[in-house]
Amino acid sequence: MTDQSAAVEDIRPTDGPHLEADAIGVTEDTIIGMAASAPAASVGLTLAALAAATAYGSGPIIILTAIPMLIIANAYRKLNMWKANAGASFEWVGRAINPYLGFFTGWLMIAAYVLGTLSGVEVLAPSVLSVFGSSSTATWGNIGIDTALGLIMLVIAVVGIKITARSQVGMALVEYTILIAFAIAGLVFVLSHHHGTVPMTSGWASPTGVGGHGSATAGFLIAVFMFTGWDGAIYVNEETQRRRINPGKAVLIAVALLAVVYFVATIGLQGAVSAQALQANAADAPVYVAQVIGGSGWAKVMALSITLSAIASTGAGIVVTARIVMDMANRRVLPPSLGLINRRFSTPAVASVVVGLLVVILTWIYLLATSVQNAFDDVVAITGLLFSLFYILTALATIAYYRRRIMARPADGIMLGILPLAAAVFLAWIIVKSLMNAPGSQRWSMLGIVLAGVVLMFVARFVLKSSFFQIRREEAAASEA
Repeated sequence: MTDQSAAVEDIRPTDGPHLEADAIGVTEDTIIGMAASAPAASVGLTLAALAAATAYGSGPIIILTAIPMLIIANAYRKLNMWKANAGASFEWVGRAINPYLGFFTGWLMIAAYVLGTLSGVEVLAPSVLSVFGSSSTATWGNIGIDTALGLIMLVIAVVGIKITARSQVGMALVEYTILIAFAIAGLVFVLSHHHGTVPMTSGWASPTGVGGHGSATAGFLIAVFMFTGWDGAIYVNEETQRRRINPGKAVLIAVALLAVVYFVATIGLQGAVSAQALQANAADAPVYVAQVIGGSGWAKVMALSITLSAIASTGAGIVVTARIVMDMANRRVLPPSLGLINRRFSTPAVASVVVGLLVVILTWIYLLATSVQNAFDDVVAITGLLFSLFYILTALATIAYYRRRIMARPADGIMLGILPLAAAVFLAWIIVKSLMNAPGSQRWSMLGIVLAGVVLMFVARFVLKSSFFQIRREEAAASEA
């Protein structure tokens, strides 16, 4: 590697507390990445919309969407082999392309994960109440449940990565078992031609659906947002065994497993009830399907799966966002105090508390101030676009860093050049299409987040006086393995 820059060192002293190295393996790391994507909750939010958009051709759409996601995941793998830092794309884009663009990438990552975690917290209370057969919409009851569960996941995040990983694995086993079991039951229900089901035809295997009435474009818009979050596995790389290798494996495995889970769950559940009934119960479609198949008792079991998904997503969101914040603080583009590591727990406790409390406070504001709920909904609705933006920047960083190898080796020209560029173009197309179809309020929300990032970048440069902005571009040597 040709390193053209002076080293930009961590703020924390070399003899001070550090994150716990080699604390988790590739399995736990993969589960954290999948949890950030919230499979059961994502299926719950998108099942009806995806079936309607694709005219039941959702299966091919999910598989096709997995391809660019796998390409981007491989870009993460290759860049992590270069620098395994918790800041990941913030570091990679900053060092391979431009430090100002690197800061902006880090800001997009933080915004995306905070908003994504907020959306998970918002569905916690309704999901918990559904498990107990209650449909109460009492504001203070919802606030109490959301706050309690949010603080519990915050405490787990502070106590240590090992307990975080163990709790994530336990919740994942229950969540995925329930979701897949109901998907199989739903598929049997359809194939048995129960009254009210949608018959499976060859149209289910087409991206344009039954009779060609589906829209592949609309399906891709939804499917991309379902997948986002798998990159969470990368941000705990400093605590993962074989930190330069295993996190890259974890993101590839996470995307592949998410593709399987989303494909099986969507295909298995979408036809178990009529199209009209599915759309009428779009807000809790999997729970409604479970009730049709097995009654109210089994509906509560499905609600439990969605609840665990939301809880796991909240915990994973706090953990990975805190590590991104920590790394950026250690480069002094955020206040250095956010980079402090707790000596007892070996976690970024300050950043974890700030992120966790921010999510809880925003949840309170959302639930109490009905006048701002529409604004919050608009901001949360563009979360997937924020993820897509920094996925694109990561793909471009891969091309920039490995540019000598791309020119020297045909195989690398494809794997590190053409494919990442194609995936970036696909995601850019998704962003453009989404913004074209989005209401003006969502476009303004997107613009507001971008402008806020620009303002914070100037604060980091001229107030915090971070040396990160003086680094020069780095690149891999043509002969580097």
